[in-house]
Amino acid sequence: MSDAAKILAWLADGARSATTSEAVLAELCEGLSAIGVPLARVAVFVRTLNPNNIGRRFIWRREGGPVEILDGDFDLFNRDEYLANPIAVVQREGKPIRRRLIDPDSPMDYPVLQEFRAGGVTDYLASPLISTDGLVHVATWSTTDLNGFSNEHIRILESVVPLLARVAEIRALRRTVVTLLDTYVGHQSGERILAGRIRRGDSEMIRAVIWLSDLRGFTALTDRLAGPTVIAMLNRLFDCQIPPILERGGEVLKLIGDGLLAIFPVASKAAEADVCNQALEAAQDFRRRVAALKDPAGDGSVERLRFGLALHIGEILYGNIGGGNRLDFTSIGPAINLAARLEKVSAELGRSVVVSADYARHCQGRLVPLGDFVLKGFAQRTTAFSLPEEQAEEAIPT
Repeated sequence: MSDAAKILAWLADGARSATTSEAVLAELCEGLSAIGVPLARVAVFVRTLNPNNIGRRFIWRREGGPVEILDGDFDLFNRDEYLANPIAVVQREGKPIRRRLIDPDSPMDYPVLQEFRAGGVTDYLASPLISTDGLVHVATWSTTDLNGFSNEHIRILESVVPLLARVAEIRALRRTVVTLLDTYVGHQSGERILAGRIRRGDSEMIRAVIWLSDLRGFTALTDRLAGPTVIAMLNRLFDCQIPPILERGGEVLKLIGDGLLAIFPVASKAAEADVCNQALEAAQDFRRRVAALKDPAGDGSVERLRFGLALHIGEILYGNIGGGNRLDFTSIGPAINLAARLEKVSAELGRSVVVSADYARHCQGRLVPLGDFVLKGFAQRTTAFSLPEEQAEEAIPT
Protein backbone atom coordinates (compact mmCIF):
# COMPACT_ATOMS: atom_id res chain seq x y z
CA MET A 1 0.00 0.00 0.00
CA SER A 2 1.39 3.42 -0.96
CA ASP A 3 1.81 6.19 1.60
CA ALA A 4 -1.11 8.14 0.07
CA ALA A 5 -3.27 4.99 0.16
CA LYS A 6 -2.57 4.64 3.90
CA ILE A 7 -3.87 8.17 4.50
CA LEU A 8 -6.99 7.43 2.46
CA ALA A 9 -7.55 4.17 4.36
CA TRP A 10 -7.21 6.08 7.65
CA LEU A 11 -9.87 8.56 6.56
CA ALA A 12 -12.12 5.80 5.23
CA ASP A 13 -11.91 4.17 8.66
CA GLY A 14 -13.22 7.36 10.24
CA ALA A 15 -9.85 8.83 11.34
CA ARG A 16 -10.44 6.99 14.60
CA SER A 17 -7.00 7.75 16.04
CA ALA A 18 -8.02 11.42 16.24
CA THR A 19 -10.39 12.07 19.13
CA THR A 20 -11.34 15.63 18.11
CA SER A 21 -12.02 17.48 14.87
CA GLU A 22 -8.88 19.56 15.25
CA ALA A 23 -6.86 16.38 15.78
CA VAL A 24 -8.24 15.00 12.50
CA LEU A 25 -6.99 18.05 10.64
CA ALA A 26 -3.60 18.00 12.35
CA GLU A 27 -2.98 14.29 11.68
CA LEU A 28 -4.15 14.61 8.08
CA CYS A 29 -1.92 17.59 7.30
CA GLU A 30 1.09 16.06 9.02
CA GLY A 31 0.54 12.83 7.09
CA LEU A 32 0.23 14.64 3.76
CA SER A 33 3.34 16.70 4.51
CA ALA A 34 5.26 13.53 5.37
CA ILE A 35 4.59 12.07 1.89
CA GLY A 36 5.73 15.24 0.15
CA VAL A 37 2.64 17.39 -0.32
CA PRO A 38 4.09 20.87 0.44
CA LEU A 39 1.29 22.27 2.57
CA ALA A 40 1.79 25.67 4.23
CA ARG A 41 -1.73 26.31 5.50
CA VAL A 42 -4.93 24.28 5.47
CA ALA A 43 -8.32 25.51 6.66
CA VAL A 44 -11.62 23.67 6.97
CA PHE A 45 -14.85 25.64 7.21
CA VAL A 46 -17.78 23.70 8.68
CA ARG A 47 -21.39 24.88 8.97
CA THR A 48 -22.90 24.22 12.37
CA LEU A 49 -26.32 24.17 13.99
CA ASN A 50 -25.63 26.27 17.05
CA PRO A 51 -27.62 29.08 18.70
CA ASN A 52 -24.49 31.21 19.06
CA ASN A 53 -22.63 30.81 15.77
CA ILE A 54 -23.16 29.82 12.14
CA GLY A 55 -20.00 27.82 11.64
CA ARG A 56 -16.45 26.95 12.71
CA ARG A 57 -13.10 27.37 11.02
CA PHE A 58 -10.18 25.03 11.76
CA ILE A 59 -6.74 26.26 10.64
CA TRP A 60 -3.52 24.22 10.47
CA ARG A 61 -0.17 25.90 9.80
CA ARG A 62 3.10 24.26 8.77
CA GLU A 63 5.12 26.21 11.34
CA GLY A 64 3.44 24.29 14.13
CA GLY A 65 1.30 25.11 17.12
CA PRO A 66 -2.20 23.84 17.86
CA VAL A 67 -4.92 23.92 15.24
CA GLU A 68 -6.70 27.26 15.55
CA ILE A 69 -10.48 27.17 16.00
CA LEU A 70 -12.61 30.22 15.21
CA ASP A 71 -16.38 30.55 15.48
CA GLY A 72 -18.36 32.63 12.98
CA ASP A 73 -21.37 34.64 14.10
CA PHE A 74 -24.67 34.79 12.25
CA ASP A 75 -23.80 38.05 10.46
CA LEU A 76 -20.85 36.41 8.70
CA PHE A 77 -22.74 35.53 5.52
CA ASN A 78 -23.76 39.16 5.03
CA ARG A 79 -20.24 40.60 5.27
CA ASP A 80 -18.16 41.65 2.28
CA GLU A 81 -15.15 39.71 3.58
CA TYR A 82 -17.16 36.51 3.17
CA LEU A 83 -19.10 37.40 0.03
CA ALA A 84 -15.88 38.38 -1.79
CA ASN A 85 -14.07 35.19 -0.77
CA PRO A 86 -13.62 32.00 -2.84
CA ILE A 87 -15.13 30.07 0.08
CA ALA A 88 -18.52 31.72 -0.51
CA VAL A 89 -18.46 30.73 -4.18
CA VAL A 90 -17.44 27.14 -3.41
CA GLN A 91 -20.21 26.84 -0.82
CA ARG A 92 -22.76 28.24 -3.26
CA GLU A 93 -21.73 26.34 -6.38
CA GLY A 94 -20.19 23.19 -4.90
CA LYS A 95 -17.23 23.32 -7.31
CA PRO A 96 -13.49 23.67 -6.54
CA ILE A 97 -11.52 26.84 -7.24
CA ARG A 98 -7.79 26.74 -7.91
CA ARG A 99 -5.52 29.73 -8.38
CA ARG A 100 -1.90 29.03 -9.27
CA LEU A 101 -0.52 32.29 -7.89
CA ILE A 102 3.00 31.50 -9.06
CA ASP A 103 1.70 32.02 -12.59
CA PRO A 104 1.81 35.74 -13.57
CA ASP A 105 -1.35 35.21 -15.60
CA SER A 106 -3.31 33.68 -12.71
CA PRO A 107 -6.71 35.37 -12.25
CA MET A 108 -6.72 37.58 -9.16
CA ASP A 109 -10.51 37.74 -9.01
CA TYR A 110 -10.82 37.65 -5.21
CA PRO A 111 -9.27 40.29 -2.92
CA VAL A 112 -7.91 37.65 -0.55
CA LEU A 113 -5.69 36.26 -3.33
CA GLN A 114 -3.62 39.45 -3.27
CA GLU A 115 -3.05 38.91 0.44
CA PHE A 116 -2.04 35.29 -0.15
CA ARG A 117 0.40 36.21 -2.92
CA ALA A 118 1.89 38.99 -0.76
CA GLY A 119 2.34 36.42 2.01
CA GLY A 120 4.33 34.10 -0.24
CA VAL A 121 1.55 31.68 -1.25
CA THR A 122 2.27 30.20 -4.67
CA ASP A 123 -0.72 27.91 -5.13
CA TYR A 124 -4.23 27.83 -3.66
CA LEU A 125 -7.04 25.28 -3.88
CA ALA A 126 -10.52 25.55 -2.36
CA SER A 127 -12.38 22.23 -2.32
CA PRO A 128 -16.06 21.59 -1.57
CA LEU A 129 -16.73 19.03 1.17
CA ILE A 130 -20.23 17.96 0.16
CA SER A 131 -22.34 16.24 2.83
CA THR A 132 -24.85 13.53 2.04
CA ASP A 133 -27.68 16.05 2.62
CA GLY A 134 -26.18 18.49 0.12
CA LEU A 135 -24.73 20.93 2.68
CA VAL A 136 -21.34 22.20 1.47
CA HIS A 137 -18.41 22.67 3.82
CA VAL A 138 -15.07 23.86 2.42
CA ALA A 139 -11.39 22.93 2.74
CA THR A 140 -8.67 25.26 1.48
CA TRP A 141 -5.10 24.16 0.74
CA SER A 142 -2.20 26.51 0.14
CA THR A 143 1.54 26.19 -0.37
CA THR A 144 4.55 28.49 -0.44
CA ASP A 145 6.67 26.01 -2.40
CA LEU A 146 8.45 27.78 -5.27
CA ASN A 147 6.91 25.35 -7.75
CA GLY A 148 3.41 25.35 -6.28
CA PHE A 149 1.40 22.12 -6.21
CA SER A 150 2.33 19.52 -8.81
CA ASN A 151 -0.28 17.53 -10.70
CA GLU A 152 0.42 14.61 -8.36
CA HIS A 153 -0.12 16.80 -5.31
CA ILE A 154 -3.47 17.96 -6.69
CA ARG A 155 -4.43 14.36 -7.46
CA ILE A 156 -3.70 13.35 -3.85
CA LEU A 157 -5.66 16.29 -2.45
CA GLU A 158 -8.60 15.55 -4.73
CA SER A 159 -8.61 11.92 -3.56
CA VAL A 160 -8.61 13.08 0.07
CA VAL A 161 -11.55 15.47 -0.33
CA PRO A 162 -14.53 13.03 -0.55
CA LEU A 163 -13.27 11.00 2.41
CA LEU A 164 -12.56 14.13 4.44
CA ALA A 165 -16.11 15.27 3.61
CA ARG A 166 -17.53 12.10 5.18
CA VAL A 167 -15.37 12.46 8.30
CA ALA A 168 -16.24 16.16 8.59
CA GLU A 169 -19.94 15.36 8.22
CA ILE A 170 -19.86 12.68 10.91
CA ARG A 171 -17.92 14.87 13.33
CA ALA A 172 -20.20 17.84 12.59
CA LEU A 173 -23.33 15.74 13.15
CA ARG A 174 -21.95 14.51 16.48
CA ARG A 175 -21.19 18.07 17.51
CA THR A 176 -24.67 19.17 16.39
CA VAL A 177 -26.32 16.47 18.51
CA VAL A 178 -24.28 17.46 21.56
CA THR A 179 -24.98 21.16 20.98
CA LEU A 180 -28.72 20.64 20.58
CA LEU A 181 -28.90 18.49 23.71
CA ASP A 182 -26.88 21.06 25.67
CA THR A 183 -29.16 23.82 24.36
CA TYR A 184 -32.52 22.20 24.96
CA VAL A 185 -32.07 19.79 27.89
CA GLY A 186 -28.77 20.82 29.52
CA HIS A 187 -25.27 19.33 29.44
CA GLN A 188 -25.61 16.71 32.17
CA SER A 189 -29.02 15.58 30.97
CA GLY A 190 -27.68 15.48 27.42
CA GLU A 191 -24.79 13.25 28.48
CA ARG A 192 -27.24 10.81 30.04
CA ILE A 193 -29.36 10.76 26.88
CA LEU A 194 -26.30 10.14 24.68
CA ALA A 195 -25.29 7.35 27.05
CA GLY A 196 -28.55 5.58 26.22
CA ARG A 197 -30.88 6.72 29.01
CA ILE A 198 -33.76 7.17 26.57
CA ARG A 199 -36.37 4.68 27.76
CA ARG A 200 -39.43 5.87 29.60
CA GLY A 201 -38.91 5.22 33.28
CA ASP A 202 -35.11 5.37 33.09
CA SER A 203 -34.34 7.47 36.15
CA GLU A 204 -32.15 7.79 39.21
CA MET A 205 -32.48 9.35 42.62
CA ILE A 206 -29.98 12.16 43.15
CA ARG A 207 -29.44 14.82 45.78
CA ALA A 208 -29.42 18.36 44.49
CA VAL A 209 -30.07 22.00 45.19
CA ILE A 210 -33.31 23.00 43.47
CA TRP A 211 -33.68 26.45 41.89
CA LEU A 212 -37.21 27.49 40.89
CA SER A 213 -37.88 31.03 39.72
CA ASP A 214 -40.79 33.00 38.34
CA LEU A 215 -41.36 36.52 36.97
CA ARG A 216 -43.79 38.62 38.96
CA GLY A 217 -46.74 40.20 37.15
CA PHE A 218 -46.09 38.24 33.98
CA THR A 219 -49.78 37.84 33.08
CA ALA A 220 -50.34 41.59 33.24
CA LEU A 221 -47.20 42.26 31.23
CA THR A 222 -48.21 39.87 28.45
CA ASP A 223 -51.64 41.48 28.33
CA ARG A 224 -50.12 44.94 27.99
CA LEU A 225 -47.10 44.30 25.74
CA ALA A 226 -46.75 43.06 22.17
CA GLY A 227 -45.53 39.49 21.70
CA PRO A 228 -42.04 40.35 20.36
CA THR A 229 -41.55 42.75 23.30
CA VAL A 230 -42.45 40.00 25.76
CA ILE A 231 -39.96 37.64 24.11
CA ALA A 232 -37.23 40.31 24.29
CA MET A 233 -38.02 40.90 27.96
CA LEU A 234 -37.87 37.19 28.81
CA ASN A 235 -34.58 36.81 26.94
CA ARG A 236 -33.09 39.61 29.03
CA LEU A 237 -34.41 38.00 32.20
CA PHE A 238 -32.87 34.65 31.30
CA ASP A 239 -29.61 36.36 30.29
CA CYS A 240 -29.45 37.62 33.86
CA GLN A 241 -30.24 34.22 35.32
CA ILE A 242 -28.73 31.40 33.26
CA PRO A 243 -25.04 32.48 33.21
CA PRO A 244 -24.83 32.72 37.03
CA ILE A 245 -26.32 29.23 37.29
CA LEU A 246 -24.00 27.64 34.74
CA GLU A 247 -20.91 29.43 36.05
CA ARG A 248 -21.45 27.81 39.46
CA GLY A 249 -22.09 24.26 38.33
CA GLY A 250 -25.85 24.35 37.90
CA GLU A 251 -27.91 22.66 35.20
CA VAL A 252 -30.92 24.41 33.64
CA LEU A 253 -33.61 21.78 33.16
CA LYS A 254 -36.58 23.79 32.00
CA LEU A 255 -37.72 27.18 30.80
CA ILE A 256 -41.43 27.23 31.56
CA GLY A 257 -42.81 30.45 30.10
CA ASP A 258 -41.44 33.05 32.50
CA GLY A 259 -40.24 30.40 34.96
CA LEU A 260 -37.02 28.42 35.23
CA LEU A 261 -36.16 25.11 36.89
CA ALA A 262 -32.50 24.32 37.56
CA ILE A 263 -30.57 21.93 39.77
CA PHE A 264 -27.12 21.93 41.32
CA PRO A 265 -26.19 18.25 41.78
CA VAL A 266 -24.58 17.36 45.10
CA ALA A 267 -21.86 14.72 44.75
CA SER A 268 -21.48 13.92 48.46
CA LYS A 269 -22.65 14.89 51.93
CA ALA A 270 -19.43 16.81 52.47
CA ALA A 271 -20.12 18.93 49.39
CA GLU A 272 -23.60 20.09 50.42
CA ALA A 273 -22.55 23.34 52.11
CA ASP A 274 -20.35 24.36 49.20
CA VAL A 275 -23.06 23.66 46.62
CA CYS A 276 -25.66 25.56 48.66
CA ASN A 277 -23.38 28.57 49.01
CA GLN A 278 -22.53 28.49 45.30
CA ALA A 279 -26.21 28.47 44.41
CA LEU A 280 -26.86 31.34 46.86
CA GLU A 281 -24.09 33.35 45.19
CA ALA A 282 -25.74 32.64 41.85
CA ALA A 283 -29.02 33.97 43.26
CA GLN A 284 -27.34 37.16 44.46
CA ASP A 285 -25.64 37.56 41.09
CA PHE A 286 -28.99 37.07 39.36
CA ARG A 287 -30.59 39.72 41.56
CA ARG A 288 -27.76 42.21 40.87
CA ARG A 289 -28.02 41.70 37.11
CA VAL A 290 -31.79 42.20 37.09
CA ALA A 291 -31.46 45.36 39.21
CA ALA A 292 -28.92 46.72 36.72
CA LEU A 293 -31.27 46.34 33.74
CA LYS A 294 -32.10 49.82 32.50
CA ASP A 295 -34.57 48.78 29.81
CA PRO A 296 -35.80 45.20 30.44
CA ALA A 297 -38.07 45.03 27.38
CA GLY A 298 -35.74 46.92 25.06
CA ASP A 299 -38.28 49.59 24.18
CA GLY A 300 -38.74 51.59 27.40
CA SER A 301 -42.11 49.97 28.17
CA VAL A 302 -40.95 48.25 31.39
CA GLU A 303 -39.07 50.13 34.12
CA ARG A 304 -37.96 47.12 36.13
CA LEU A 305 -38.50 43.39 36.55
CA ARG A 306 -39.44 41.64 39.76
CA PHE A 307 -38.92 37.94 40.29
CA GLY A 308 -39.34 35.27 42.92
CA LEU A 309 -36.79 32.52 43.50
CA ALA A 310 -36.99 29.50 45.79
CA LEU A 311 -33.96 27.43 46.80
CA HIS A 312 -34.21 24.04 48.46
CA ILE A 313 -32.01 20.96 48.84
CA GLY A 314 -33.28 17.40 48.76
CA GLU A 315 -33.64 14.10 46.94
CA ILE A 316 -35.13 14.25 43.44
CA LEU A 317 -36.02 11.66 40.82
CA TYR A 318 -34.03 12.58 37.72
CA GLY A 319 -34.95 10.89 34.45
CA ASN A 320 -37.49 10.20 31.68
CA ILE A 321 -41.23 10.57 31.87
CA GLY A 322 -43.77 10.82 29.08
CA GLY A 323 -45.98 8.85 26.74
CA GLY A 324 -45.56 7.17 23.38
CA ASN A 325 -42.42 8.42 21.70
CA ARG A 326 -42.51 11.85 23.38
CA LEU A 327 -40.37 11.93 26.52
CA ASP A 328 -39.14 14.63 28.83
CA PHE A 329 -35.90 14.44 30.82
CA THR A 330 -36.81 16.20 34.03
CA SER A 331 -36.88 16.09 37.83
CA ILE A 332 -39.84 15.29 40.05
CA GLY A 333 -40.48 14.53 43.69
CA PRO A 334 -41.55 16.10 47.02
CA ALA A 335 -38.45 18.31 47.09
CA ILE A 336 -39.46 19.90 43.76
CA ASN A 337 -42.99 20.40 45.08
CA LEU A 338 -41.69 22.08 48.25
CA ALA A 339 -39.56 24.45 46.18
CA ALA A 340 -42.65 25.34 44.12
CA ARG A 341 -44.60 26.13 47.29
CA LEU A 342 -41.72 28.26 48.62
CA GLU A 343 -41.72 30.24 45.41
CA LYS A 344 -45.34 31.13 46.12
CA VAL A 345 -44.29 32.25 49.60
CA SER A 346 -41.77 34.61 48.02
CA ALA A 347 -44.61 36.18 46.04
CA GLU A 348 -46.81 36.55 49.13
CA LEU A 349 -44.01 38.20 51.11
CA GLY A 350 -42.66 40.36 48.31
CA ARG A 351 -39.22 38.75 48.62
CA SER A 352 -37.08 37.93 45.62
CA VAL A 353 -35.23 35.02 47.27
CA VAL A 354 -36.73 32.53 49.74
CA VAL A 355 -35.00 29.35 50.89
CA SER A 356 -35.97 26.34 52.99
CA ALA A 357 -34.71 25.50 56.47
CA ASP A 358 -32.82 22.48 55.12
CA TYR A 359 -31.04 24.81 52.75
CA ALA A 360 -30.44 27.61 55.25
CA ARG A 361 -28.52 25.39 57.72
CA HIS A 362 -25.75 25.11 55.10
CA CYS A 363 -25.42 28.91 54.79
CA GLN A 364 -24.80 29.94 58.37
CA GLY A 365 -24.87 33.68 58.91
CA ARG A 366 -25.99 34.49 55.38
CA LEU A 367 -29.77 34.17 55.81
CA VAL A 368 -32.47 35.39 58.20
CA PRO A 369 -35.73 33.61 59.17
CA LEU A 370 -39.02 34.91 57.81
CA GLY A 371 -41.29 32.74 59.95
CA ASP A 372 -43.16 29.45 59.76
CA PHE A 373 -45.57 28.75 56.93
CA VAL A 374 -48.17 26.17 56.02
CA LEU A 375 -47.42 24.92 52.53
CA LYS A 376 -50.23 23.39 50.52
CA GLY A 377 -49.88 19.61 50.36
CA PHE A 378 -47.40 19.39 53.26
CA ALA A 379 -48.45 18.31 56.73
CA GLN A 380 -45.77 20.12 58.70
CA ARG A 381 -45.15 23.85 58.87
CA THR A 382 -42.01 25.03 57.12
CA THR A 383 -39.61 27.75 58.20
CA ALA A 384 -38.55 30.02 55.36
CA PHE A 385 -35.44 32.19 55.15
CA SER A 386 -34.25 35.07 52.98
CA LEU A 387 -31.28 37.33 52.42
CA PRO A 388 -30.76 39.78 55.30
CA GLU A 389 -30.15 42.84 53.11
CA GLU A 390 -33.36 42.40 51.14
CA GLN A 391 -36.34 44.59 51.90
CA ALA A 392 -39.82 43.23 51.39
CA GLU A 393 -41.75 44.74 48.48
CA GLU A 394 -45.46 44.93 47.87
CA ALA A 395 -46.63 41.51 46.78
CA ILE A 396 -47.95 41.37 43.23
CA PRO A 397 -49.64 38.45 41.49
CA THR A 398 -47.62 36.16 39.24
